[in-house]
Amino acid sequence: MQLWLDSTECESAAALNSFPCDAIVISSDQSPPAWASGGCRIIIEDEEGRLKNEDGQTIGRRLSIDDGAGQQDALSMVGLTEYLVITCSDWTMIPLENLVAACTPSPTSLVARVDEVIQLRGAAFALESGVDVLLLPPDTELWPAAEGVVAERMQEQTEATEEEQLLKVGVGVELDRVRVTAVSSVGLGDRVCIDLVELLQPGEGMLLGSSSKALCLVHGETIASEFVPARPFRVNAGPVHSYVMMADGTTRYLSELVAGDMILVVSADGLSRSVTVGRLKIESRPLLLISFVTVEGAEEGQIFLQQAETVRLLQSSGAALSVTNLKEDDLLLGKLGTSGRHLGACIEGQVEER
Repeated sequence: MQLWLDSTECESAAALNSFPCDAIVISSDQSPPAWASGGCRIIIEDEEGRLKNEDGQTIGRRLSIDDGAGQQDALSMVGLTEYLVITCSDWTMIPLENLVAACTPSPTSLVARVDEVIQLRGAAFALESGVDVLLLPPDTELWPAAEGVVAERMQEQTEATEEEQLLKVGVGVELDRVRVTAVSSVGLGDRVCIDLVELLQPGEGMLLGSSSKALCLVHGETIASEFVPARPFRVNAGPVHSYVMMADGTTRYLSELVAGDMILVVSADGLSRSVTVGRLKIESRPLLLISFVTVEGAEEGQIFLQQAETVRLLQSSGAALSVTNLKEDDLLLGKLGTSGRHLGACIEGQVEER
């Protein structure tokens, strides 16, 4: 995490005392202080809020978040600029958390303007990972506190990275084995069928579950039965609260899916591809609650699925097994993770789902 000095509200940046900053932001009509020539980066902000380096190249944008529209403007810039500087007229954490989550998988570094000591930890530890840069005014009381917060965050960070895969067409997904611990009937729920614009092959399905960190591989309806024909474009995905793995590696609630979304389709051998959602079919149906643990017993999870013979999970052997035949100690295929998520994106913070 870096500390930047904001001198744009000062009459003269050149007259500022020295601060231990990684960069100083000056307005286009200011000159940098002499002490900044000793390795401190100079960033110039024009009247439109564009940030430029000393060569005149635009490297970022400053935006004010005063309402939902301001947050949407900021979110629309994620991935399009190197630095996104946000200021809030009425400081709130939710927009900051949403932007931290959005910027985490993108090349955009998030910069938060902070004016009070009480705001420092909120920005530095938002979703536990925090912003990339704190932008501070030339306040001699604020800077020592900011240095302490930065040191604290750097100390808590480890070299271990969260399991975060950017899933692409044809890339292998390392599937995990899970063991069924219980199967029970839980009454009616709003069940979602995901109909795709392409046909599924036998052995293919989607990663679904009640926890974004513990998903099961649910088989497509490619197998005909005595009573109903196959629906090889469909996955009976479970109730509306469930997570589904998207093509970009994020998760989404089934209730949020719309036609045109890109879903990750995974085969029993781990090969994956991106397929477009064509339609969603939501109906009230009886549900089963299937609880499971990893083979090692380190992670627990659960999945709700319709109580129907045509709904199948993938066994560790690669064979499809109907949920109505499922029993304790059956071994299934799934995908387990260690990272939490915010708005579907992996974050470094600890998130518990039960």
